[in-house]
Amino acid sequence: MKTRQLGWHGPIASALGLGCMGMSDFYGSADRQECIATIHAALGAGINLFDTGDFYGMGHNEMLLGEALAGRPRNSYLLSVKFGAQRDPAGNWLGYDARPSAVKTALAYTLKRLRTDYVDIYRPARLDPNVPIEDTVGAIADLVKAGYVRYLGLSEVGSATLRRAHAVLPACDLQIEYSLIARGIEASVLPTCRALGLGLTAYGVLTRGLISGHWSKERSANANDFRTLAPRFQGINLDHNLALVETLRAFATARGVSMAQLAIAWVLARGDDILPLVGARSRQRLQEALGALDVRLAADELATLEKVIPPGAAAGARYDPDSMSVLDSEKG
Repeated sequence: MKTRQLGWHGPIASALGLGCMGMSDFYGSADRQECIATIHAALGAGINLFDTGDFYGMGHNEMLLGEALAGRPRNSYLLSVKFGAQRDPAGNWLGYDARPSAVKTALAYTLKRLRTDYVDIYRPARLDPNVPIEDTVGAIADLVKAGYVRYLGLSEVGSATLRRAHAVLPACDLQIEYSLIARGIEASVLPTCRALGLGLTAYGVLTRGLISGHWSKERSANANDFRTLAPRFQGINLDHNLALVETLRAFATARGVSMAQLAIAWVLARGDDILPLVGARSRQRLQEALGALDVRLAADELATLEKVIPPGAAAGARYDPDSMSVLDSEKG
């Protein structure tokens, strides 16, 4: 397994990380035993970075990951955890809480669910508009000093917030959506990360399955799948985006790789400071994703992809309007 460092001062991680969200929430039901087998297969393949959130399945994802990792040497894997999103028993969103007391309370429960004494990277899932980022990061700095957290991470914040947070405690990385059809970070956020020495952990590299090669207009998301509300999966937006997918399919076929491998390889090629998360829920999808590590895109191939799918080519926003309104990253 190839490795990449998360920022100038962060940990050495596998070149691909496993995003575990879909094993518990947002994409409909998942096979528990297959999810655990997928985590074990990831470990066997050399993946050592596992990303979760305390609100994924209201703790379910952390407990699943804790069970799957039980008995493994703690220094053999990295845990990246998001916190702060508030939900009610029905799963409805209630906002964000990143007050210092809430930060420390959330971590206390996370440690129990993950069956560990510390997490490697701890990050607020979104910017809490009611709490200065300096206060949130200050609380995480306290947890670093106490040994409960190794590194500060950030998620979906813009350049100004990155600089304010980094002034309190240098972060190792920013987690944010980045893919062939979600490239908004290139104008400001990515250059800021590089200026500050932060790595970038890219999620949504397959645009939630849209550019995986496995999605079609005939495939309908079930009621528990948030893609039923995602603008890029609706109506004429979906028609437009699936036309882009066919362009990618032709390129991938000519190259002799799968669409998912092409999409992941493109993110890998954007810089050694960028680490893609793959959201595989099965060993089959994981194996396909791992194949991207062997795909080398030449300069002329990258230029061709830039031409056929330029920035802004996708139709529809990344999230529904309410979710978009809380993304500090959209401010640049």
